[in-house]
Amino acid sequence: MRNTLLHTLSTTLALLLCVAPALAWGPTGHRIVGDLAQRQLTPQAAATVADLLRGESEPNLAGVANWADSLRQSDPARFKLTQGWHYDDFPRGDCNYVPPRDCPGGNCVIEAISAQEKILADTAQPRQARIDALKFLVHFVGDIHQPLHAGYADDKGGNGYQISLRTDIPPQDYVRKDYVDGVMGTNLHAVWDYYITASHDADSHHYADELAARMSVDTAAPSDETGAAGESKDWALESCRITKAESLYPEGHKLDAVYLEKMRPLAERRLIQAGHRLAALLNTALAAPAAH
Repeated sequence: MRNTLLHTLSTTLALLLCVAPALAWGPTGHRIVGDLAQRQLTPQAAATVADLLRGESEPNLAGVANWADSLRQSDPARFKLTQGWHYDDFPRGDCNYVPPRDCPGGNCVIEAISAQEKILADTAQPRQARIDALKFLVHFVGDIHQPLHAGYADDKGGNGYQISLRTDIPPQDYVRKDYVDGVMGTNLHAVWDYYITASHDADSHHYADELAARMSVDTAAPSDETGAAGESKDWALESCRITKAESLYPEGHKLDAVYLEKMRPLAERRLIQAGHRLAALLNTALAAPAAH
């Protein structure tokens, strides 16, 4: 009886995890951010990253860029604990950061980036804490540049805005049942997480090659010519303003390749900015020699 109950609970948990809202740029987008940042590390930062990621199956920033999302399967309890660190939702039309309102208890991507940066920079911290902090930062800096990760609270960053997407792009396995006759039943957040970058037919490394060639002209923020300047709060508010100003929400709920093509330059600019800013953050945090 006890084993049957445990099996039922495990099955229920697995189903809940499968239908959980999307929480990332998607594997390709996060790998691109890590790849772009890796290319811009100082020799000191690169050496420390190599030291901290020694033993990983793919010991570079692209290789660990999706670790924070993989906790959903590998460590559900920890994923639940850190799930709120992936985003920050604002009242519709109000792109101002009010911590008690927008980040109660520090449980949002703005504060998560600040907290993990401090852990990474502190060589007195346990090695594993610094390794995890590095992995979290690679992922969260990517997340904060996906506009809908700093979107509106009333629809959970577009997760509640349903979309009928006509597309030839194969869906991810866990939502394949929602793909019928070339139409994907999804939401706006998932369109931005997965379908916009997936609509460009290139693997993450070659896609990063293409974006790296544009690095010098696209790293500046729309209203910040310094590009790497600012901190997590500024990046989140920038995403919120983009959501508000760039008509991310379509007039209807039916989309096709036209929307993906229209929005891809904006998504690519955000990936470039994320890679550039992640590198700047890591270069500063890892300026001290690696601890052995």
